[in-house]
Amino acid sequence: MKLQGKTALITGATGGIGFEVAKQMGAHGAKVIINGLNKEAGEARLKELTDAGVTAEFYAFDVTNEDLVNENVKAIGDKHGLDVVVNNAGGLGGRSRFEVMTTDFYRNVMALNLDSVFFVSRAAIPYLKKGTDPNIINFTSNAGWNAGGPGAGIYGTSKAGVHAITRALAKDLAEYGIRVNAVSPGTIDTDFHKQIKSTKPEVFQSWAKNIMLGRLGQPEDVAAVVAFLASADAGFITAETIQIGGGQALGI
Repeated sequence: MKLQGKTALITGATGGIGFEVAKQMGAHGAKVIINGLNKEAGEARLKELTDAGVTAEFYAFDVTNEDLVNENVKAIGDKHGLDVVVNNAGGLGGRSRFEVMTTDFYRNVMALNLDSVFFVSRAAIPYLKKGTDPNIINFTSNAGWNAGGPGAGIYGTSKAGVHAITRALAKDLAEYGIRVNAVSPGTIDTDFHKQIKSTKPEVFQSWAKNIMLGRLGQPEDVAAVVAFLASADAGFITAETIQIGGGQALGI
């Protein structure tokens, strides 16, 4: 996989899928810049990466804060340049049905999942224009296709927005040779499902029965796809959403 010499910024990379993406991209020769909110967790993850021989740095900033994104992406770009941006940061943010949903809850979920993609991508574009085989990879979700379950409707809405902004960015940036794609994971065994895994293990275990391959996905499964999309091996793939796992998975 052709990632040697590339610099990749991976948001929300102090755990779960994001950290596995950093590990795999680093193992294939990329310099990885990991982002997260928790400085202690970030430094611990950074040590894991560097102990494994990966060239890496950690930047702690909130990807929903426009000013902090601009400041930190500029610092990263000025120091290292940028070839790849992986917009992995995101989350459910809790559950609320629309009838009782507060405006603050709505805005927080949209900011975490959609505003962050806009802020980070916009700040990175000037550096990506100067990058080698530059590309952006966004994280959406199967909830973006099926609108999420009860109480997760605004999460599904925000992830559907990521589908749309991926296609829009691809059209906007194609003339500069910047590819833009998205990955849409199904049920992946990470801390995202920690609560239900601990309180309702029988429900968690039953999910595998609705997945065609008969098992839950692992972070490594998703990270392998992201590393491929970031590489020159995927040099003619853009404006695509790759759906990974799930009961109704369709590779696009």
